[in-house]
Amino acid sequence: MAPEMALDIARLRTHFPSLSSGIAHFDSAGGTQTPGVVGRAVAATLTGPLSNRGTNLLPERNAEQAVAGFRSAFADFLNADPRGVVYGRSATQLGYDFSRHLGRDWGPGDEIVVTRLDHDANIRPWVQAAARQGATVRWIGVDPDTAGLCMDQVADAVGPATRLVAVTAASNLLGTRPDIPAIARLAHAAGALLYVDGVHYAAHAAVDIRALGADFFVCSPYKFFGPHCAVLAAEPDLLGSIRPDKLLPSTDAVPERFEFGTLPYELLAGATAAVDFIASLGGTGGRRERLAGAFAAIEAREAGLLARVEEFLAGLDAATVHSRSAARTATLLASFRGHEAAQVSRFLAGRDVQAPAGSFYAVEASRRLGLGDAGGLRIGPAPYTSDEDVQRLLDGLAEYFS
Repeated sequence: MAPEMALDIARLRTHFPSLSSGIAHFDSAGGTQTPGVVGRAVAATLTGPLSNRGTNLLPERNAEQAVAGFRSAFADFLNADPRGVVYGRSATQLGYDFSRHLGRDWGPGDEIVVTRLDHDANIRPWVQAAARQGATVRWIGVDPDTAGLCMDQVADAVGPATRLVAVTAASNLLGTRPDIPAIARLAHAAGALLYVDGVHYAAHAAVDIRALGADFFVCSPYKFFGPHCAVLAAEPDLLGSIRPDKLLPSTDAVPERFEFGTLPYELLAGATAAVDFIASLGGTGGRRERLAGAFAAIEAREAGLLARVEEFLAGLDAATVHSRSAARTATLLASFRGHEAAQVSRFLAGRDVQAPAGSFYAVEASRRLGLGDAGGLRIGPAPYTSDEDVQRLLDGLAEYFS
């Protein structure tokens, strides 16, 4: 679908029951609102008939279909092999699981590379696993002037001893989008694996994990209209080389060997419905082609909304915008001279404008920017954000600083 396709915002908003509250939502980086079709998919699956997976009766087949549909949907969403799509409760849980799975083979002399741009869910599990095994952690910094990853440090940090590089595809705090293919080339040249946190990225751009060069890619459907869960994608052969701890009678098949306990079939169905909802915004063609069209339209819409906010803040003497990277999502972090970001956020909330303040678990980046653990005010429009929502945000900021 051609990138110039535009979203019908009025029609899009009718799919989101929660928008009737009158709240102007600018917290898409923390999680989007949910369309009715997703809620209905969750309810229809949960109320059955439903049982454990099997092929004999309808309840068993419904469970099988929920799993198969989920793997197929996220194979299209990520350009992955459906046999390599793993369900997880959260990106944090998947990070800890795979740090344990992979870390058991590390030891003294091995090196793990993390960045100060990342959400802590893609830092601390690796740092802690390295400490348990006696491996060394190497850090890649953030340039506070550009809010970008210090790419000159990547080549210095990655070398023959590197076992894994963990990096975000887009900062949940700043929106910064590092050059993942370039990092992948350096990691793979050193014989290392690349673990990419795509939680923020996947809500704003069409994902192609093969083009990115990610060995592991994680995203969370609740960031793009789905229920609260997470997805990890990797090549089946790579997953087959990893031996997790598991219950004796549970299957050893990939990817099921990484999914502990009975799966929440209703959440899988809801996540699948979220992918299909996004695809429905992208015109004609196969699901992956429609997803590409939808994200082209989403990126254009969100960029236009954010430009209005940036223009306003540029004229506000007290404001400092920290989201400065040339390559970033429609996410903006600002601080205000003489005013706590949390105080600004509370003022806006009193006018039914949701723009939260904090470091949002990206504490390393927040500290590097000089914002400490308090962070700043994060503004993140979503595809359903209206022009009126943006005006209410700007009017609220103007009133606060008048």
